[in-house]
Amino acid sequence: MLRSYHQKDIAFEAGCDEAGRGCLAGPVFAAAVILPPKFKNKLLNDSKQLKASDRDKLRLVVEKEAIAYAVASVDNVEIDRINILKASFRAMHLALEQLKQQPGYILVDGNRFVQYGNVPHACIIKGDGIYASIAAASILAKTYRDEYMHKLHEEYPHFGWLENKGYPTLQHRDAIRLHGDTPYHRKSFRLLPVQPELDFGAPVAEYTVVKVVSPEEPQG
Repeated sequence: MLRSYHQKDIAFEAGCDEAGRGCLAGPVFAAAVILPPKFKNKLLNDSKQLKASDRDKLRLVVEKEAIAYAVASVDNVEIDRINILKASFRAMHLALEQLKQQPGYILVDGNRFVQYGNVPHACIIKGDGIYASIAAASILAKTYRDEYMHKLHEEYPHFGWLENKGYPTLQHRDAIRLHGDTPYHRKSFRLLPVQPELDFGAPVAEYTVVKVVSPEEPQG
Protein backbone atom coordinates (compact mmCIF):
# COMPACT_ATOMS: atom_id res chain seq x y z
CA MET A 1 0.00 0.00 0.00
CA LEU A 2 1.34 3.43 -0.91
CA ARG A 3 2.05 6.02 1.76
CA SER A 4 -0.48 8.80 2.27
CA TYR A 5 1.48 11.90 3.30
CA HIS A 6 5.18 12.79 3.52
CA GLN A 7 4.59 15.61 6.01
CA LYS A 8 2.00 14.50 8.57
CA ASP A 9 1.52 17.98 10.06
CA ILE A 10 0.59 19.67 6.75
CA ALA A 11 -3.08 19.62 5.78
CA PHE A 12 -2.77 19.83 2.01
CA GLU A 13 0.09 18.00 0.31
CA ALA A 14 0.13 17.85 -3.50
CA GLY A 15 1.75 15.14 -5.58
CA CYS A 16 3.10 16.05 -9.03
CA ASP A 17 4.15 13.95 -11.99
CA GLU A 18 4.51 14.29 -15.75
CA ALA A 19 3.90 12.12 -18.81
CA GLY A 20 5.43 12.28 -22.27
CA ARG A 21 8.85 13.63 -21.47
CA GLY A 22 10.67 11.08 -23.63
CA CYS A 23 8.37 11.28 -26.66
CA LEU A 24 9.23 12.39 -30.18
CA ALA A 25 5.77 13.91 -30.70
CA GLY A 26 3.02 15.61 -28.76
CA PRO A 27 2.91 17.73 -25.60
CA VAL A 28 4.26 16.96 -22.17
CA PHE A 29 1.44 16.66 -19.64
CA ALA A 30 1.63 17.12 -15.88
CA ALA A 31 -0.84 16.69 -13.05
CA ALA A 32 -1.07 17.88 -9.47
CA VAL A 33 -3.27 16.03 -6.97
CA ILE A 34 -4.16 16.62 -3.33
CA LEU A 35 -5.66 13.52 -1.74
CA PRO A 36 -7.36 13.17 1.64
CA PRO A 37 -4.79 12.18 4.30
CA LYS A 38 -6.44 8.79 4.85
CA PHE A 39 -6.94 7.97 1.15
CA LYS A 40 -6.25 4.30 0.39
CA ASN A 41 -6.62 2.24 -2.78
CA LYS A 42 -5.03 -1.17 -3.26
CA LEU A 43 -4.86 -0.78 -7.04
CA LEU A 44 -3.11 2.60 -7.03
CA ASN A 45 0.51 2.41 -8.17
CA ASP A 46 2.89 3.88 -10.73
CA SER A 47 0.81 4.34 -13.90
CA LYS A 48 3.47 2.66 -16.05
CA GLN A 49 2.97 -0.58 -14.11
CA LEU A 50 -0.80 -0.69 -14.61
CA LYS A 51 -3.00 -1.90 -17.43
CA ALA A 52 -4.78 0.81 -19.40
CA SER A 53 -8.16 -0.38 -18.08
CA ASP A 54 -6.92 -0.07 -14.48
CA ARG A 55 -5.58 3.41 -15.14
CA ASP A 56 -8.97 4.46 -16.48
CA LYS A 57 -10.72 3.09 -13.38
CA LEU A 58 -8.28 4.83 -11.06
CA ARG A 59 -8.65 8.12 -12.90
CA LEU A 60 -12.35 8.13 -12.03
CA VAL A 61 -11.55 7.33 -8.40
CA VAL A 62 -8.95 10.09 -8.15
CA GLU A 63 -11.18 12.68 -9.80
CA LYS A 64 -14.03 11.78 -7.45
CA GLU A 65 -12.13 11.55 -4.17
CA ALA A 66 -9.31 14.09 -4.53
CA ILE A 67 -9.53 17.28 -2.50
CA ALA A 68 -8.20 19.02 -5.62
CA TYR A 69 -6.61 18.05 -8.91
CA ALA A 70 -5.55 19.72 -12.14
CA VAL A 71 -3.89 18.67 -15.39
CA ALA A 72 -1.87 20.91 -17.71
CA SER A 73 0.23 20.54 -20.84
CA VAL A 74 2.96 22.34 -22.76
CA ASP A 75 3.03 21.70 -26.50
CA ASN A 76 5.83 20.57 -28.79
CA VAL A 77 6.54 24.08 -30.10
CA GLU A 78 7.19 25.34 -26.58
CA ILE A 79 9.22 22.20 -25.81
CA ASP A 80 11.47 23.00 -28.77
CA ARG A 81 11.81 26.60 -27.61
CA ILE A 82 12.77 26.02 -23.99
CA ASN A 83 13.74 22.29 -23.84
CA ILE A 84 11.83 19.36 -22.41
CA LEU A 85 13.09 19.68 -18.84
CA LYS A 86 11.88 23.26 -18.45
CA ALA A 87 8.65 22.39 -20.26
CA SER A 88 8.02 19.57 -17.77
CA PHE A 89 8.55 21.93 -14.84
CA ARG A 90 6.29 24.51 -16.45
CA ALA A 91 3.50 21.98 -16.97
CA MET A 92 3.75 21.05 -13.27
CA HIS A 93 3.60 24.71 -12.25
CA LEU A 94 0.57 25.27 -14.47
CA ALA A 95 -1.20 22.32 -12.87
CA LEU A 96 -0.36 23.56 -9.37
CA GLU A 97 -1.63 27.05 -10.20
CA GLN A 98 -5.01 25.61 -11.19
CA LEU A 99 -5.64 23.68 -7.96
CA LYS A 100 -8.74 24.98 -6.18
CA GLN A 101 -6.87 24.38 -2.90
CA GLN A 102 -3.24 25.50 -2.87
CA PRO A 103 -0.89 23.02 -1.18
CA GLY A 104 1.28 23.57 1.86
CA TYR A 105 3.81 21.04 0.59
CA ILE A 106 4.64 19.47 -2.79
CA LEU A 107 5.92 15.99 -3.60
CA VAL A 108 7.53 15.64 -7.03
CA ASP A 109 8.40 12.43 -8.81
CA GLY A 110 12.08 12.47 -9.79
CA ASN A 111 15.20 14.26 -8.62
CA ARG A 112 14.73 17.82 -9.92
CA PHE A 113 12.15 20.56 -9.60
CA VAL A 114 11.95 24.34 -9.81
CA GLN A 115 10.61 25.97 -6.66
CA TYR A 116 6.90 26.77 -6.89
CA GLY A 117 6.35 30.10 -5.15
CA ASN A 118 7.18 29.79 -1.46
CA VAL A 119 5.81 26.27 -1.12
CA PRO A 120 8.37 23.76 0.18
CA HIS A 121 8.83 20.58 -1.82
CA ALA A 122 10.57 17.22 -1.84
CA CYS A 123 11.82 15.36 -4.90
CA ILE A 124 11.22 11.63 -4.54
CA ILE A 125 12.98 9.27 -6.95
CA LYS A 126 10.43 6.69 -8.12
CA GLY A 127 7.94 8.52 -5.94
CA ASP A 128 5.00 7.26 -8.00
CA GLY A 129 5.63 3.87 -6.43
CA ILE A 130 5.89 5.27 -2.89
CA TYR A 131 3.34 8.06 -2.35
CA ALA A 132 -0.34 7.91 -3.27
CA SER A 133 -0.55 11.56 -4.34
CA ILE A 134 2.32 11.18 -6.83
CA ALA A 135 0.85 7.93 -8.14
CA ALA A 136 -2.51 9.67 -8.59
CA ALA A 137 -0.83 12.51 -10.48
CA SER A 138 0.92 9.93 -12.64
CA ILE A 139 -2.43 8.34 -13.47
CA LEU A 140 -4.01 11.63 -14.50
CA ALA A 141 -1.05 12.87 -16.53
CA LYS A 142 -0.78 9.55 -18.36
CA THR A 143 -4.48 9.08 -19.13
CA TYR A 144 -5.07 12.68 -20.24
CA ARG A 145 -2.03 12.56 -22.50
CA ASP A 146 -3.00 9.17 -23.96
CA GLU A 147 -6.44 10.57 -24.84
CA TYR A 148 -4.81 13.53 -26.56
CA MET A 149 -2.49 11.29 -28.60
CA HIS A 150 -5.45 9.12 -29.63
CA LYS A 151 -7.06 12.23 -31.13
CA LEU A 152 -3.85 13.09 -32.98
CA HIS A 153 -3.72 9.53 -34.30
CA GLU A 154 -6.98 10.16 -36.15
CA GLU A 155 -5.29 13.04 -37.96
CA TYR A 156 -1.99 11.24 -38.61
CA PRO A 157 -2.65 7.47 -38.52
CA HIS A 158 0.67 6.48 -40.15
CA PHE A 159 2.70 7.07 -36.99
CA GLY A 160 1.05 4.53 -34.69
CA TRP A 161 0.27 7.02 -31.94
CA LEU A 162 -2.67 4.92 -30.83
CA GLU A 163 -0.12 2.37 -29.61
CA ASN A 164 3.16 4.23 -29.07
CA LYS A 165 1.68 7.55 -27.81
CA GLY A 166 4.53 9.42 -29.51
CA TYR A 167 7.38 7.47 -27.93
CA PRO A 168 10.38 6.55 -30.13
CA THR A 169 9.39 3.00 -31.07
CA LEU A 170 10.86 1.43 -34.19
CA GLN A 171 7.48 1.78 -35.91
CA HIS A 172 7.32 5.48 -35.07
CA ARG A 173 10.87 6.20 -36.22
CA ASP A 174 10.38 4.25 -39.45
CA ALA A 175 7.18 6.22 -40.13
CA ILE A 176 9.06 9.50 -39.71
CA ARG A 177 11.69 8.33 -42.20
CA LEU A 178 8.97 7.33 -44.66
CA HIS A 179 6.43 10.15 -44.26
CA GLY A 180 8.45 12.97 -42.72
CA ASP A 181 7.46 14.71 -39.52
CA THR A 182 4.21 16.45 -38.58
CA PRO A 183 3.34 19.75 -36.89
CA TYR A 184 3.19 17.78 -33.62
CA HIS A 185 6.74 16.40 -33.74
CA ARG A 186 9.44 17.87 -31.53
CA LYS A 187 12.05 19.27 -33.88
CA SER A 188 14.70 19.48 -31.15
CA PHE A 189 14.58 15.71 -30.58
CA ARG A 190 16.71 13.42 -32.70
CA LEU A 191 15.10 10.68 -34.73
CA LEU A 192 16.92 7.94 -32.84
CA PRO A 193 15.97 7.54 -29.18
CA VAL A 194 18.75 9.79 -27.90
CA GLN A 195 17.46 12.83 -26.08
CA PRO A 196 18.93 16.30 -26.55
CA GLU A 197 21.46 17.46 -24.01
CA LEU A 198 19.79 19.56 -21.35
CA ASP A 199 21.29 22.44 -19.42
CA PHE A 200 20.16 21.56 -15.91
CA GLY A 201 21.71 24.71 -14.48
CA ALA A 202 19.91 27.14 -16.77
CA PRO A 203 17.22 29.37 -15.25
CA VAL A 204 13.61 28.58 -16.04
CA ALA A 205 12.28 31.15 -18.49
CA GLU A 206 8.82 32.60 -18.98
CA TYR A 207 6.34 30.31 -20.67
CA THR A 208 3.16 30.30 -22.66
CA VAL A 209 0.12 28.55 -21.22
CA VAL A 210 -0.90 25.94 -23.77
CA LYS A 211 -3.74 24.08 -22.09
CA VAL A 212 -4.95 23.69 -18.55
CA VAL A 213 -7.62 21.32 -17.29
CA SER A 214 -9.09 21.74 -13.82
CA PRO A 215 -12.19 20.42 -12.02
CA GLU A 216 -13.97 23.75 -12.39
CA GLU A 217 -13.64 23.83 -16.18
CA PRO A 218 -15.57 21.79 -18.73
CA GLN A 219 -13.32 19.30 -20.47
CA GLY A 220 -13.96 19.26 -24.20
